[in-house]
Parts: sequence; structure tokens; C-alpha cells
Amino acid sequence: MSEHSSPSKPSQSQMLLAAIAAMALIVVAVFVLSMKKDNPKENKKFEQDVVVPAAQVPQLNTAGLKPEQAESSAEQAVNASNSENTASQQQANTTINTQPSLVQPEPVAKVNIAAPAPLKLDDSDNAVRNRIAEYMAEKSVELFVSDDMIRRMVVFVDNTAKGTIAKKHMPVNRPAEAFMALEDDIIVTDPNSYERYTPYATMFANLSTAQIVRLYQQFQPLIVEAYEEIGYEGDEFNGVLVQAIEELLDTPVPETTLPLIKNSVTYRYAYPEWEQLSDVQKQFLRMGPNNMKKVKQRLVTLQKQLAE
Repeated sequence: MSEHSSPSKPSQSQMLLAAIAAMALIVVAVFVLSMKKDNPKENKKFEQDVVVPAAQVPQLNTAGLKPEQAESSAEQAVNASNSENTASQQQANTTINTQPSLVQPEPVAKVNIAAPAPLKLDDSDNAVRNRIAEYMAEKSVELFVSDDMIRRMVVFVDNTAKGTIAKKHMPVNRPAEAFMALEDDIIVTDPNSYERYTPYATMFANLSTAQIVRLYQQFQPLIVEAYEEIGYEGDEFNGVLVQAIEELLDTPVPETTLPLIKNSVTYRYAYPEWEQLSDVQKQFLRMGPNNMKKVKQRLVTLQKQLAE
């Protein structure tokens, strides 16, 4: 066989055929990419599985040609076919390698998350009760009055700072048992009467200082609002809280049983130095020495924390 010349450039019809093949591959690529939403597994064999069909060698009519001319024409046809096939394969590879750029990513939808509405003072009881329940046992939670919890606390603290007791605004329920005294030659408080306040003292002592401060800080805006409702500047409440703590810490802890004097249906302290204490301090004495020490210990650490 004689040596043939280099293959000629593809004709316009061959380039058109290659372009059509490339467009077909683009359509297939887009279809496969769209199916990825339903089938997230990537087909790693996709590129290997793409087969470009071999172009058929066109049949030439060699009748009337000399053998050398017929052979040369056949070789040219094969070379042209190979050239067309190579061009189609290159176009296919280019299409496959660049297929991620054919599909524009869908824009991520922006989800507007509305900020939670600020808690209102009138609707705060559930939030306060739920937060307290995170720190305390159920029996301790039951000690609290369940309505107007923040307002009650604010009024009670304001009165405590002044040495008075806001009986109508107690933030906790009253003990179920009544006060008891042992009446003999000397009237004294029945030691069993101190036990009425043990659940309250234990509840307060078991709360960590950090937990108390977090509760106070979380609801401070509502506390300020409640304090303004009773006619004060809201930002003054921190100072009032410190004064209330100091009022209780200034209450002396008795080392012995204190004698009482019965006055009609009530009792008062026989010694003037105890009777002249403020109403809230005398109420504090009714908790008994052990409970007073528990509460004072927690008040001291709380006072330091609030002062920082």
C-alpha cells in the first residue's frame, strides 16, 4: 500500500455532525444533573460509561476507478471518518468535564425567622415558673404563689428593705402549720414551730448563687417595669434589693431560747432589744437559728455577687 498524505480538515458537514453530537451530550448531562435531586448518589462511572458510537465508514462507489485510486479513496474515507470520530470524542470529553457549569445552582431561599415577641409582665408567670422548675424540685416550686410572681417579689423586696412585711404580696405561700409556743412559767417558741420554715430555708440554700443571679438577670427588664408601676425609678431596684439583703443580714441570731410575752392572741418578745427589731427581722427570727444561718449564708454570697 502506498504512503498516503496527512488527513484533510473536517468538512462543514462533519463539524455540524460533531456539534449535534455535543448538543445531545449536553442534554443528557442536564438530565442527569436534574435527577441528582431524587438520587443523591453520584454515579462515578458516568464518564467511563459514555460511549461515542464509532462512525460508520461511508461506502464509496469505486466502479470505474483504477485499483490504486480505489485504495487511495478508501483510505481517505477511513481517515476522514477517524478524524470525525476524534473530533466528536474531544467535544464529548469537553462537555463531560465542564458539565457542572452547565446548570446554574438554584438560589438559596432566604427564610425570615421572626424574632420572638418580648415577654410581657402580665404574661410572665409561666416563664418564671418554668425557669424556677429547672432549678428546684417540684415540692419547692409549690411553695411559690403562682400569680403575679414578679410583681409580688418586687413589692415584697421593697417592703423588706424598709423593714416591713407586705403580707398581701407574699411571693411564697404561708406555712400550713400555725405558730406554736410552749406556755409554762416562761413562754418560749416551740422548737417544732421552726420546722414550718425548714422547706423554705432548704429551698433557698440549695439554689446556687449563680442560679439566683441568672434568674434575676433574665427577668430584670420585667422587674424594672414592675418597680416603676409602684412609682419608683426602675433602675433603683438593684439598690433596694441590696438594702433588703442587708436588713436580713443585720438580724442577730439568738444563741438561746427567747422568752415571749402573750398579748391577747399574739406574742411579743420579752426583751426590748429583740422586740425593737423591725417587723421583717422579727419574722426572720421565727425561722429559728438553724434556718436563719442557712439563709444568711446564701445571702452573703448573693450580696457579693450582686456587688460585682
